[in-house]
Amino acid sequence: MIACPCEVCTSDDPHDKRFRSSILVQSAQTTLVVDTTPDFRSQMLREHVDHLDAVLFTHSHKDHIAGMDDVKAFCFFQGAPMKVFATEATQRELRREFMYIFAAEKYPGIPDIDMDTISDYPFRVGDIDVIPIHVHHLHMPVMAFRFGDFTYITDANRIDEKEKEKIAGSKILVVNALRKKPHLSHFTLQQAIDLVKELKVPEAYFTHISHQLGRHADISGELPPGIHLAYDGLKLNIAGRH
Repeated sequence: MIACPCEVCTSDDPHDKRFRSSILVQSAQTTLVVDTTPDFRSQMLREHVDHLDAVLFTHSHKDHIAGMDDVKAFCFFQGAPMKVFATEATQRELRREFMYIFAAEKYPGIPDIDMDTISDYPFRVGDIDVIPIHVHHLHMPVMAFRFGDFTYITDANRIDEKEKEKIAGSKILVVNALRKKPHLSHFTLQQAIDLVKELKVPEAYFTHISHQLGRHADISGELPPGIHLAYDGLKLNIAGRH
């Protein structure tokens, strides 16, 4: 085991204790998650989530899909397959990574998946409307999502102008800001700040944060008004924003 001596990893501030990036979106009728991280089970237990209607995947990197096996508990207790939304490219990787889930002869107790394909068009999960947004993670296409006035972007370092139009008018934006130093496939802190200002979103939260960015308290003090660092367990009442 290798211990990390950095000030973030050894911090006593709970805001510096970070699981892998994911969000839960909930309405009066529907509960969905974006990505099933390696920490998915712990995240669901921590937030006391006892019902889940769907999973939306941004892309197929391991830190965003590794927890998919743990949807089996929801399948079992709900007595129904889990709705999963992903692009065709992500579906191919899910079928490769979790071959046993998609095998013709299924082992008892594995997740039961009902797959839907994300394309360019808006779709609906229960009573939640979803607008897919295409972003770039270096050369890899990644999906971002807009839910009403709330837009969620992770693992991006470039967004085409046409896709930025889908974000315009959002009241809250969550976007990745990995660190201060340049990175080949993630927005830096300054790039994320510039994006928020360019899109004129009044409130923003930075996620997918590396320990290289620094302590939550220190970086929070450097941010412009209306921009915040996200943290594990953060809850936003989107419907109550005006």
